[in-house]
Amino acid sequence: MPSRCHAPSLALFAALMAGCAGADAPLTPQERTGLTATPVVEGLAQPWSLAFLPDGEWLVTERGGALRRIVDGQLRDTPVTGVPAVVAQGQGGLFDVLPHPRFADNRQLYLSYAKACGDGGATTAVGRGVYRDGELREFQDLFVAESACTDTAKHFGGRIVIDDDGYLFLTIGDRGQRERAQDNSEHGGSVLRLHDDGRVPEDNPLVGDAEARPEIWSWGHRNPQGLALHPDSGEPWLNEHGPRGGDEINRVEAGVNYGWPVITYGREYYGPSIGQEKKDGYAQPLHYWTPSIAPSGMVFVTSERYPGWRGDVLSGALKLTHLNRVRFDGLEAEEELRYLTDRGDRIRDVRQGPDGHLYLLTDSPRGALLRLTPPEAG
Repeated sequence: MPSRCHAPSLALFAALMAGCAGADAPLTPQERTGLTATPVVEGLAQPWSLAFLPDGEWLVTERGGALRRIVDGQLRDTPVTGVPAVVAQGQGGLFDVLPHPRFADNRQLYLSYAKACGDGGATTAVGRGVYRDGELREFQDLFVAESACTDTAKHFGGRIVIDDDGYLFLTIGDRGQRERAQDNSEHGGSVLRLHDDGRVPEDNPLVGDAEARPEIWSWGHRNPQGLALHPDSGEPWLNEHGPRGGDEINRVEAGVNYGWPVITYGREYYGPSIGQEKKDGYAQPLHYWTPSIAPSGMVFVTSERYPGWRGDVLSGALKLTHLNRVRFDGLEAEEELRYLTDRGDRIRDVRQGPDGHLYLLTDSPRGALLRLTPPEAG
C-alpha cells in the first residue's frame, strides 16, 4: 500500500513542522514509593476499561465481552444485558465504555469492541445504546472500520473520548500490518473523529479527498491504547505501543502524520532498525519510552488529592508492570516517574474518579480495581 501525502494548510504545516523539530533522548525514569493501591473490587476477568456514571454506579468492561456493574462498592454477579457480541480472540474483545457527556439526561452509553467481519476476521467498531438498571437497550453501531478487517487479531486500538465540542474520537491500530498506517484509503493506524452520532464532521482534514477516508483525523499510529483530553486545551492526547522500544505519547492534531513505520524509535523484535528516528513531514512524539513499557490506559491528573501532579500524564504499563507518570511543562516532557513496580501488575486502565482518587484496572484473569492513596509528597 503506497504512502500518501496531503498538502496541509499553512497553519497545519507550521504545527506539523514544529512537531517534526526533533525529540530529545528519552528521560531517565525514577522509581518512587509511597503510593498505596487498595483493592476495591476483585474477581474481574481481564478488565479493560472503567466508567463512572453520575448516579454513583461504576461500569467495567471485561475483554471477553461482559460489562460488569459495581453498585455501592459491590460487584454485581449478573453482567449488563444487551451488550453486542464481540470477537474475543488474540487482543480482540470488548474495549472501552464511555457515558455520553449528557448521560444524566439521555442515558446514552458508548462501547468500542472487536466486531466480526469478512471470512473469520475482526475489526474495530463503536456503538451506543440506552443504559438503565443493568440493561443496555437499542444498541446500534455508529461506526465499523470495514477497511481494517483482518484475521490478525491484534492492534485494534479501541479507546474513545468525547471532547467538549461533542466530537467522538476513536483510535484504531495498524492491525499488525504496518503499511496500513500510511495509507489513508483505509482506517488502520489512525485516529478517527466523528460526531457523537457517528456522522462525519465536514471540517475533518481529509474530507473532499476522494482517495481518503473522511473519518480520519490523524494517521501514522501503530496501536494507540490510551486516550485522554488535555485539561487546559481540551485536545486529545494518546499513548501508543511501539515495537521493541518506541512507545509514544502524542498530542493528536488534525491532518498530522505521526510517522509509523517511516519514523520510530523502536526496532524489529529480532533486532534490526525499522525506519528513521526523524524525518521531515512526520511529527515527533512528545515523549517516548525505550525500552517499551507497553502503555495502556491514560489520564491527566486534575485532582487536588495529588499535590503537584496536576496536568501530569499517567499511563498503565502492561510489559514493565507499573504506573507511569510523565510531568510536562507545556508540550515538553520534564520528568518520568514509576510507581507500584513491586506489585508486578499489568495495568490496563487508569481513571480519575468523581471523588478525586485515581483508580487502576489490573489486566489478569483475576483482575482487580484498585484505588490509589496519594504519596506524602511529589
